Amino acid sequence: MVIKQSVVDVLMFLFERFLGDENETLDERDDVATRLEEMGFQNYEIDKAFGWLEDLATIQDGGHYVPVTQSSIRVFSNEEKAVLNDESLGFLIYLEQAGILTPVTRELILDRVIALDNELDTEQLKWIVLIVLHSHPGEENAFAWMESIMFDEFVDYIQ
Repeated sequence: MVIKQSVVDVLMFLFERFLGDENETLDERDDVATRLEEMGFQNYEIDKAFGWLEDLATIQDGGHYVPVTQSSIRVFSNEEKAVLNDESLGFLIYLEQAGILTPVTRELILDRVIALDNELDTEQLKWIVLIVLHSHPGEENAFAWMESIMFDEFVDYIQ
């Protein structure tokens, strides 16, 4: 049986192994890429995942997203709807209404989702949210909330 790997799988692995755990340190990119190849990930997915993480760092450093007002209503574009199903969009709305996401972190997440150029399910979206919150300064509480949503057995949210 062939398991189709995706960039999200590489990102999830990198987060679990290096980014989300203080026990491991992120070695040189080439060393990590070699380890990922040995595990069966394809070069394309590995390169795209590293590029995705580099772009995330660049975007966060630049402060590209500034909401007009805190009470703005976000209308999702056709491009966003093409990669996120109704359940995933509902989940993002829930996270923002619950105060886990700010308008800025929501836009960062949407930017990173679009950058993947692939349809995501809600479970994959949760990982993207977790990675973005982990790497965004000042979002420690939101990260902890998101982590509990992902790993607690029962979480009730509107779909």
